[in-house]
Amino acid sequence: MTTSHDIQGESFFLNLRFMLIICVFAGNALEPLVGSLHIAQQWFSWIFMFHMPLFVLVTGYFAKTSLAGYAGRKVLLQIGMQYLIFQTLYSILDAALFHVPHIHHSFFAPYLLLWFLASHICWRLLMLAFQGMSPVVQLGISVLLGILVGYLPVDGVWLSISRTFVYLPFFVAGYHLHYADVRRFFTTPVRVIAGVVSLLLMVLAGTSYYGIPAGWLYGSMTYGELGHTEWYAGIYRIGIYGVQFIAAIAFLSFVPAVTGRITEMGRRTLYVFLLHGLIVRTTVAKGIYDYIDTPVEVMLIVACAAGLCCLLTLPWVRNATHPLIEPRVDWMLKPSPYLFKRSA
Repeated sequence: MTTSHDIQGESFFLNLRFMLIICVFAGNALEPLVGSLHIAQQWFSWIFMFHMPLFVLVTGYFAKTSLAGYAGRKVLLQIGMQYLIFQTLYSILDAALFHVPHIHHSFFAPYLLLWFLASHICWRLLMLAFQGMSPVVQLGISVLLGILVGYLPVDGVWLSISRTFVYLPFFVAGYHLHYADVRRFFTTPVRVIAGVVSLLLMVLAGTSYYGIPAGWLYGSMTYGELGHTEWYAGIYRIGIYGVQFIAAIAFLSFVPAVTGRITEMGRRTLYVFLLHGLIVRTTVAKGIYDYIDTPVEVMLIVACAAGLCCLLTLPWVRNATHPLIEPRVDWMLKPSPYLFKRSA
């Protein structure tokens, strides 16, 4: 039986998903300006405190209805197809147009934002492996793995191994999260305090990352790649988890639970996620960022990112790109009725 709280919870997390995809687009659009404009660096580092942890959390929340069985297999196959299609597309465009430095053109090294697809497959498989354990044990193991992965003597980009385990705790937390708990926690006073904390973090983000190098916020690098070979380097990861947890809770205070236009847009954020990289990389390749050198123009970049997010969630975009974004995989799940049929 579906209750009003269930509907309200779905609306809350769909609203959150749409707000986060704006942050994803804005963050990627700001990245080329981080080294030259302080305001771009400030907003970029503030966004990176919470946007990926929360995006993984909301992905875990919606995964609970399609983790196992036929639905689970279908989702895994669809994510795999999305990865193959867009890894090929982005790699071809990179070789021909984008020319992003330090890119490995390999299916084993996800192209920039496509790490999320590779990691999503792993998170689902790991959650299946965790079945039978209590949520507390699952969360504890995932945090431990997130800390230990940093000690591996490998490039964290390959197979998205670093981000897979660094963000695993947020997927596990989202999977077990219930809207009733969110509703009870975010009373009006808590929302006010959390909102103030979020704004304070934005101010602190403008003060040299308040002591946190950007690499720690990406989650894609091992401790060795970050320049920390000490045996206690994992303690830094625990500290980053603390910052991300506080920043995520603070941002949640801005999310409405009412059903509205952004709720429906939140159902189509996958289209924004997979397509917005084409826009950002093309803009960079065409040299448009060379003409951006004032705070007002940075604000315009953020406004354009928000506007394009709304545009990419429109039904006509979905209709035009549906075969690429959500390829049909049912045929791979249906055994042929003639496969074992004897010939007459």
